[in-house]
Amino acid sequence: MTIVADVRHSADMSAASASRGVPWRSLLLPWLPPLAVLAIWHALSVSGVVSTAIVPAPADIWNAARQLAERGELQHDILISLRRVAIGFGIGATAGLIVGLLVGLFVTVRDLLDRSLQMIRTIPHLALVPLMILWFGIGEEPRLILVAMGSFFPVYINTVGGIRNVDPKLVELGRSYGLGPVELVWSIILPAALQPILVGIRYALGVAWLTLVVGETIASRDGIGYLVQNARELLRIDIIMLAIILYAIAGWLSDFITRLIERRLLRWHPNYTDRGKA
Repeated sequence: MTIVADVRHSADMSAASASRGVPWRSLLLPWLPPLAVLAIWHALSVSGVVSTAIVPAPADIWNAARQLAERGELQHDILISLRRVAIGFGIGATAGLIVGLLVGLFVTVRDLLDRSLQMIRTIPHLALVPLMILWFGIGEEPRLILVAMGSFFPVYINTVGGIRNVDPKLVELGRSYGLGPVELVWSIILPAALQPILVGIRYALGVAWLTLVVGETIASRDGIGYLVQNARELLRIDIIMLAIILYAIAGWLSDFITRLIERRLLRWHPNYTDRGKA
């Protein structure tokens, strides 16, 4: 018992020292590449190596953002895009999780639905944009449906895969302890499949933003994609670059929030080493 206690104590001390040493490195290192790119970009623009008519300088993009923000257009378009992603992703990810659970847990449901869903998955959902516009017009419905479709399949596939890869010994252990079907799913199967499910959610968020980019650049009156469309007609490359940066920031924030949730939910996982830093 003394040896076990000493081992545990030394492990706790090592983990504590590691946690004290990691945060600064984890906080600073991820920002070095974008800061380096920004510095090189600024130097090339100032020196004239890269023409600002082709690639605007960072200062020009900042001025464009400030002007749009003063008119209230930037905040409005950002909130519109965030709302579309939140609604579309919420619908698609929830449906993917529910259907994935049913397909993963019940053989009959898998035989009934999985092959059809795999056939639908191979259809590029962005190719459905003209059809969605013909069916639903140029309102919000086509964009929300496309985002939901893009979010559905990553969550569905990872949920099914995670459930089917659960160690059968864990399930038998739960049954030996007298767990019923609901308790078995809640206490054994879902925790064991949680990591791939969260990976699917992270991937689905990226697909949701990608889908929204296309959806908002077609017959849209607001949103970040509308900024791109309007700027293209006005030959405002600075605003186009601003929209690209906004999409990148939005994608990073979405991934960062998901990783924080991942870190919270998978604290118990012995093989989980991601510290949720970004």
